[in-house]
Amino acid sequence: MISKACRYGIRAVVYLASRYGETAKSSFAEISREVDAPEAYTAKILQILTKSGIISSIKGPNGGFYMERLQIDQAVINIVDTIDGLDVFYECGLGLKQCSASRPCPMHDQYKMARETLLDSFSRTTIEQLARRVKEGSSFVRNLAIPGVG
Repeated sequence: MISKACRYGIRAVVYLASRYGETAKSSFAEISREVDAPEAYTAKILQILTKSGIISSIKGPNGGFYMERLQIDQAVINIVDTIDGLDVFYECGLGLKQCSASRPCPMHDQYKMARETLLDSFSRTTIEQLARRVKEGSSFVRNLAIPGVG
């Protein structure tokens, strides 16, 4: 439903939010490593997020990416809207252009419920809530190898 770029963007923002209050800024290389995303892709996503005001950045030797208090308080849906747009919550699950309640695809009703649930979740969940879980160690923003699994 959401793109790979959007998933990387959410992970990057949550990582930055989990570092809120630290004086050191994060480089795009550090962020890409910490969220397990390709560097070039991460740089492009961070540029989009900075331009939209979701995150902040400073250039120079002590520069990098960071988040301010007001940015951390926003809902995750803002990241999705910035990277993918909100159409992902209204499009057909099978990719049909003419899918609607009056002319539904075979997955219309099930997919509509899933979209609505996800939209509600992203709208109600703040970046701070996700970052808190990362800081506590109960959640992660990178792919971790789990011994004995896989």
